[in-house]
Amino acid sequence: MKTLTSLTLAFALSVSPVAAHVQSVRTIGTPAGTGRMPAIAQGRADAPGYTIYRPAKWPRQRLPLVLWGNGGCRDNGLSASHFLREIASHGYLVIANGAPREERPVMTSLPPANGPRPTGAPPPRATPDETQASQLLGAIDWVKRSDLARHADLGRIAVMGHSCGGLQALAAAADPRIDAVVAFNSGVYVRAGSGLSGVGITKDDLAKLHTPVAYILGGPDDIAYPNGSDDVARIAHVPVFFANSPIGHGGTFGLANGGDYGRIGAAWLDWQLKHKPAAGAMFTGPDCGLCKDKQWTVVRKQFPEKP
Repeated sequence: MKTLTSLTLAFALSVSPVAAHVQSVRTIGTPAGTGRMPAIAQGRADAPGYTIYRPAKWPRQRLPLVLWGNGGCRDNGLSASHFLREIASHGYLVIANGAPREERPVMTSLPPANGPRPTGAPPPRATPDETQASQLLGAIDWVKRSDLARHADLGRIAVMGHSCGGLQALAAAADPRIDAVVAFNSGVYVRAGSGLSGVGITKDDLAKLHTPVAYILGGPDDIAYPNGSDDVARIAHVPVFFANSPIGHGGTFGLANGGDYGRIGAAWLDWQLKHKPAAGAMFTGPDCGLCKDKQWTVVRKQFPEKP
């Protein structure tokens, strides 16, 4: 009996690392996205503050890394899940701030752009951000230490985010490891400290941007419109792409595959990180893809004429 127990223990110890790894990874939902690599969302016990999006089947080539900040800087890495699966399906490893807490079903249509608060309703109060810009950059170091390192190309890294998460992306963009930036429905507060977010970034910090940056805003009804459009007016040292559509602050993240935001985000990454001219055609030249779309208005600064 003693010998059997010893053998059983030895066997358990020999397989426990593999078993533990299998048990530590949880897949949420089913593969999705319009890219060539349908993608999944995962939570991992060894990355409790993150949600991972990746192709369901790893390709042979290493994937560029995309870091994502959630709207409201919330600790929910599933808040833009339909959009992020779409991004990953185009051949990206995406690490979103926040644990995988709650996923909403796909929306069939967008809600009103920004309805007024009910009469007499108090204004929202500032509360501490649930995630941080430093957490975005910490994901790079986590990937280096993890089993995902063999799948990631850490020479090609982008930061993106929505609203407060867009501020996190803009703050993290100063890091020299970052190669591309997208801020959705976001912009640095015109008056420092006047908003709900605690992200430590000011207008002066925009001078630290060192890569092309895209601002995607939701029209005058987008609460971030004044801040984002002011950022665009101020930035004079790196290429800036500013696209605007009257869809409000929530964007199209909740639509199937992230709607227009998924299409724009994937194309920007394909152009900036993979240098695909066809993707760049959405943004460059007098007949750029978004320039011809009547739902969008476009402003470009310090921008190339060709992809």
